[in-house]
Amino acid sequence: MSRQNGKPNFFDIFVERPAIPVVISLALILLGLRAAVEMPVLEFPEIESSSLVITTPYVGASADTVKGFVTEPIERAAATVPGVDYIDSTTTAGVSTVTAWLNLNEPSNLALAELNTRLGQIRFELPAGAEDPIITVNRADAVNAIFYLDVVMEGRSRSETADYMIRNVVPILSSIPDVQRVRIAGGRDPAMRIWLDPSRLNYLGVSAEQIRLALMANNVIAPIGRIENQQQRIDLQTSATLKTQEDFEQLVIVNIDGAIVRLGEVARIELGEVEGSQIARLSQRDNLFLAVYGLPGANEIEIGNELYTVLDEINATLPDGMHIDIGFDGTVYMRDAIREIFITLAETVLLVGIVVLLFMGSLRSALVPLITIPISLLGAMALMMAMGFSFNLLTILAIVLSVGLVVDDAIVVVENVSRLMREGMSRKQAALTSSRQLLTPIIGMSITLAAVYVPIGFLSGLTGVLIKEFAFTLAVAVLISGMIALTLSPIMSAYASPAKGQEGAMTRWVNARFSSLQRRYEAFLSHSLGWTPQLLGFAIVFSLLSVPFLLMSQQELAPIEDQNEIFVISTPPPEASLEYTHEHMFDVVDVMSNLPSATYMWQIVNPAVAIGGQQFVDPSERDFTTLDMMAETFGRLSKVPGLQAFPNSSPSLPSAGQYSVELVVTAAASAEEMQPYAEKLLAAAYASNLFLFADTNLKIDFPQAHFELNRDRIADVGLTVSGVSQQLSTYLSGNYVNRFDLDGKAYRVIPMLEGSDRLDIYALQDLKIQTPAGELVPFSSLATLVEKVGPRVLTKFQQRNSFTLFAGMIPAYTKEQGLSAIEAAAEEILPSGYIVDYAGESRQIRQEGNTLFGALGMSLAFVFLVLVVLFNRFRDPLVVLLGSVPLALAGALMFTFLGWTTLNIYSQIGLITLIGLVTKNGILIVEFANHLQRQGLTKFDAILQGASVRLRPVLMTTGATVIGHFPLVLVSGAGAEARNSIGIILVAGMLLGTFFTLVVLPSMYLALASKHEAEDVAPVAVD
Repeated sequence: MSRQNGKPNFFDIFVERPAIPVVISLALILLGLRAAVEMPVLEFPEIESSSLVITTPYVGASADTVKGFVTEPIERAAATVPGVDYIDSTTTAGVSTVTAWLNLNEPSNLALAELNTRLGQIRFELPAGAEDPIITVNRADAVNAIFYLDVVMEGRSRSETADYMIRNVVPILSSIPDVQRVRIAGGRDPAMRIWLDPSRLNYLGVSAEQIRLALMANNVIAPIGRIENQQQRIDLQTSATLKTQEDFEQLVIVNIDGAIVRLGEVARIELGEVEGSQIARLSQRDNLFLAVYGLPGANEIEIGNELYTVLDEINATLPDGMHIDIGFDGTVYMRDAIREIFITLAETVLLVGIVVLLFMGSLRSALVPLITIPISLLGAMALMMAMGFSFNLLTILAIVLSVGLVVDDAIVVVENVSRLMREGMSRKQAALTSSRQLLTPIIGMSITLAAVYVPIGFLSGLTGVLIKEFAFTLAVAVLISGMIALTLSPIMSAYASPAKGQEGAMTRWVNARFSSLQRRYEAFLSHSLGWTPQLLGFAIVFSLLSVPFLLMSQQELAPIEDQNEIFVISTPPPEASLEYTHEHMFDVVDVMSNLPSATYMWQIVNPAVAIGGQQFVDPSERDFTTLDMMAETFGRLSKVPGLQAFPNSSPSLPSAGQYSVELVVTAAASAEEMQPYAEKLLAAAYASNLFLFADTNLKIDFPQAHFELNRDRIADVGLTVSGVSQQLSTYLSGNYVNRFDLDGKAYRVIPMLEGSDRLDIYALQDLKIQTPAGELVPFSSLATLVEKVGPRVLTKFQQRNSFTLFAGMIPAYTKEQGLSAIEAAAEEILPSGYIVDYAGESRQIRQEGNTLFGALGMSLAFVFLVLVVLFNRFRDPLVVLLGSVPLALAGALMFTFLGWTTLNIYSQIGLITLIGLVTKNGILIVEFANHLQRQGLTKFDAILQGASVRLRPVLMTTGATVIGHFPLVLVSGAGAEARNSIGIILVAGMLLGTFFTLVVLPSMYLALASKHEAEDVAPVAVD
C-alpha cells in the first residue's frame, strides 16, 4: 500500500459508519427548512437609526426671539442625552425645531425618556407664551413614510374628512404591529374661526383684548362636582363650554352704557379649519394622505401585508363617496429586489449544477457536490435564525455567492476519490484515503475563507451593521460545506463514482480531455519554472499596479439603484405663501408626468418647500434607468417658472440624507457674516462642473416688517410692551385662545383678522390698541414700521451657527468626487474658526467610506495566521498569499479602474471574498506539493507534480465560482447595481487570480517554500 494514504484520524468514523453523516445532514435540512419558513423578510438587516425631533411653537415670535429663548435652551438639554451623535436645529418665526440624531442602534425609547427628563429640567427657561415641546421619534434612515394612503373625499370638506380619519381610521391603522404612527398629511383639524372685522371693532369701540378676555372667561370647562346622599349620586354639569357657531355669535363681549355688544356683531364666525402649512397632492389632484411610519428596525414588508388586509376591511365601512387607496407603497422596490435576487439564486444553482456535471462527466458523480448545496444553504439558514438574522438583500446575496463556494470542497473530494478509484482502489479504501489526504487542505480552505470575514465582525457604524450579516452568513455556509466534505462527501463519492474500467462514455471523454490538459500544463509548467526570476518580476510589477488602480478608481458608498422613482425638491421664492407654492406645483407635475414611462407623482407641499416622487413603470418595461433620465429631468425642471425644482435619486442604503452631497459649515459668526462664504462655496461647486445643481440653505432674502416700539409713548398711555404685543397677537398670530367641544373632541378657538385685512402691512398700523383707560389708540402712534430682509431660516449644527451646501451629482460622477471637490474648495475659501462637518449620506461617506479597506488588510493578516497554523511554517503561507492574492486583487481593481464598476461597499466585499477564494486554490497546490516533498520528491518535482495533479480541482472550483456568479454580472432590475458590482469583482478577479495561481504560484513556491523532509505514513487498513 502506498505511503501517501495518510494517517488514521477522527473523521474515519464517517466512512466506517455512513449513517452518522446522513443523519447529521438530514438534521441540518430539517432545521433549515423551519428557519426558511419562519425567518422575517426585510430590505436590509434590522437596524435602529432614529432621531428625536423636538418641535416647540412660539406663535407670533420672531425667528431671532425663538432661537435665543427656545432653540438654544432645548439644544443644550438635548446635547446631554446619552447616545446622541449630533444636534441640529432650524428656527423660523414662531417655530423651533431641534433634532437629536442618535447613534446607530441606540435604543430610541431610552433616549426619549432621558430627553423628556432633560426638557423638564429646563422648562422654566422657556418663555411663558411658548407651547410645551412636542417630541417625535423619527426613523433617521427613512425621512418619508413607508406608505402614503390616498384618501378620496368626494363631496366632503378637507377638515370633515380629516376629522373622520382621526376618529375612525387612524386608530385602526395605528394598531398594526410595528407601526410607529399614522399622520394625516395635508389635513386640517376643525376649528372655530373668529374672523375679526377691524372696521366694526373701531365703530363699536371694541378691542381685540376685550374679545380675547371674553372668550377666556365665557368658554370654560367648569367641573362643579356632584351631590350624593344615602339613596343616590348625581353628577352636576353646566353649559359653560361653547359648542356651536350660534353659541359663539351670541357671546357677550362688552356692555357699553347698557348696550350689549356680541361677538357676532364684530366678527364673522364659522366652523372652519386651522390654517394649515401643508397640502397633499397625487399628480394634479389635491387630497389627504394617511402617512404610515414604521418603527425603527420594523419589518416593513410585514407591515405592508397587514396594511393591505386592514385597508380592505376599512373601505367596506366607509361612507359613500369616501375611499382609501394606496398612493405610494415604499415596499414595492424591496419586494422586487428580493424577488430578483431569488431569481438570481435559482439561476446560480442551475448553472453551478451544469458546470459540475460537465466537469465530472457523470451525473452520479455530480450529485455529490450538488447535494452539498441544499444541505449547506439550509444549515446556514438554521444558524442565521439562531443568530437573529433575517432574509434581506444582503443575506440573500450571501446565499447566492455561497452557491458557487460550497461545492468547492465537495468537488475536490469527489475528484480525488474518482482519481484513486481509477488507480485501482476499492470504494471504501478510496474514501478513507481521500478523507485522510484532504483533511488538512479542506479544513484549511474552509477556515481560511471564513477567516477573511472575521474583521468585518469588528466594524462599527452603518457599514459594519449591514455587512456583518452578509459576512457571517457566507462564512457559516462555507464552514458547513467543509463539514459536509469531511463527513458525507467521501463515502458518498465512493459509491457515486464509477470503479476502474466501469466509467461511462462521457466520463471517459471528460477524463481524457483533462488528462490531455494536465499533460500540456505540466509541460508548460516545466518550461516556465525555468523562467522563475522573470515571472516573479512580472508578478511584482503587476501587483504594484493595484496602487494606481485603487487611487484612480471612482469611489462611492454604494451604487445608485433604479428604484422606479425620481425624487423632486421644489423651492419657491422666500416670500411665497402656501397657495403660491401649491399653484406652481401644477407646472412641476406637468413636466414630470411627460417623462417617458412616468405613472403618477405624490407631493407634500409646504410654503417654503415641496417634495414629491415621480413614479415610473417597472424597469423590465422600459429601456432606460431613472439615473439615465436625471440630466434631462433637470433640464426640463429648470424651465419651470416660479420655483427652483431639483431632481434627485433615493439613497441606495438606509440614509438620513436627501441630496448627493450635504456639507455643513459651522462658525461663531452670524448669518450675515457667513453669507459671503456660502456664496463663494456655491460658485466653486458650479465651477467644478460635477453637479447638476447646487444650493445652500443660507439665504438672506426673506421680507420682514419690523415694528420699532416707542416705549415712552407706550408708557404714556398706560400700556406695557407685553400688553401691546398681546393685543397684536390676537389680531395677527393665529394663536388659539382655548378649545371648544365638537362631538366629544376638543378643537381650537382662533380669533384673528380675516385674510383680506392682513394683505397690507401698512394697514396694520391702523389697528386699534386699547389703553387701560378704555381709549382706543392707533398702533401707528405706538410704533414705527421698518422694512428689511432677513434669513429664510436660522440653522445651527452642534450648537453653532451653520449653513449647509447641498448638491446633486451629474450621473457620470460619484458622490465621493463631489464631496471631495467641495471640501477642497472649503479648504481654500473658509477662514479660521469655520469648521466643516457633514450631514446625510456625506456623513456616512466620511465616517465609513474606507472602513472596509482596513478590514481588507486585517483579512490578509487573519488568513496569514490561519495558514501559519495550517502549515506549521511561516514561509509556506507567504507562497500561498504572494503567489495569488496580490495578483488577483490587482486584476479585479483593473476593472474598477476601467470604469466597469466603482469602489463601494459591495465591490469591497467582493475583494475580501476574493482573498479567500484564490487562497483556497493556493492551499490545494502548496499542501499537496509539501505532501509530495515528504514522500521524497525534490522541491521542483513536488511543485511540478502537485500543480498538475491539482489542476482539475482548481479548474473545477474556479469554473463553478465564475459561472455560478456570472448571472450577477448580467442581472438587471431592482437591486441590480449592487449585484453587478460584486459580480464583476468576483468573476474577473477569480479568472485572473486562477490564471496567476497556476502560472506564478509554482515559481513562488520554488523560490520561497520550505523544504519538507521525508516521513513515514501509515497505510490505510480496510476490513
